[in-house]
Amino acid sequence: MAGALALGGGALAAGKESPRKLTEQVTLGKTGIRCSLLGIGTGSQGYKRASNQTRLGQAPFTALLRHAYERGITYFDVADQYGSHPFLREALKSMPRDKVTILTKSTSRDAAGMRADLDRFRRELGVDTLDIVLMHIVTEPDWNTRFQGAKDALSEAKAKGIIRAHGCSCHSLGALEAAAADPWVEVDLARFNPWGRHMDAPPEAVRPVLQRMKRANKGVIGMKILAQGDMTRGGDRLARARESLRFALDSGVLDALVIGFESPRQIDEIIGETRVALAELGRA
Repeated sequence: MAGALALGGGALAAGKESPRKLTEQVTLGKTGIRCSLLGIGTGSQGYKRASNQTRLGQAPFTALLRHAYERGITYFDVADQYGSHPFLREALKSMPRDKVTILTKSTSRDAAGMRADLDRFRRELGVDTLDIVLMHIVTEPDWNTRFQGAKDALSEAKAKGIIRAHGCSCHSLGALEAAAADPWVEVDLARFNPWGRHMDAPPEAVRPVLQRMKRANKGVIGMKILAQGDMTRGGDRLARARESLRFALDSGVLDALVIGFESPRQIDEIIGETRVALAELGRA
């Protein structure tokens, strides 16, 4: 723990103004895409096109995202695997599309599958343009050469204005290192918390890779910030949440954070704990 906590010592994204609230708008690397520093994920226990968020049902899902939006959270993280596209489509009816950033993910690994996914995703979401599309759950250390077809399809879609940026979500240290070295990756979704829970490697091994990404001006988004919810249980859950938020905010390697909130209360608690964490870092 002491080693993990010692990894801090910088603004959330090195070279940028230190954030003072989680609803602050940030820019993701060199993409030019702006979003809130904090995003809401929709994939807690997400598999077989369902998640804890979609299992709530449409009305509670919409209320959850509306609550997030009203508190300044404008980055919505969805994926085909979570089944959250049609749920977000309904929720967007009560929000201006141009005020939110949508990040989604595909597990397709070839050009034909990726092109079909992009067409379907836009229909499911009811949008013309997808802000960010990632290759989901890449694990192979050579994923960036093995799955060139899927990458080409995403590059083609960006050239046509179908998407604004592309990248990957990494689920192994080898895949993360490949993403850091590949200029094609514009946005990376990386697991990062002080405990090394549900991560690709211990934080002291992951942080240097994310530093390389930042030096290449990639947009880096931290996920598993609360260790997939492990640290949000028990009597000390808020203290643990604040510890992890402070770790992420002071890491110098992240542009933004995404957390899989499951209730409006959780959103309010994390925003509150963030205020405390920022005050402890001298930024409030």
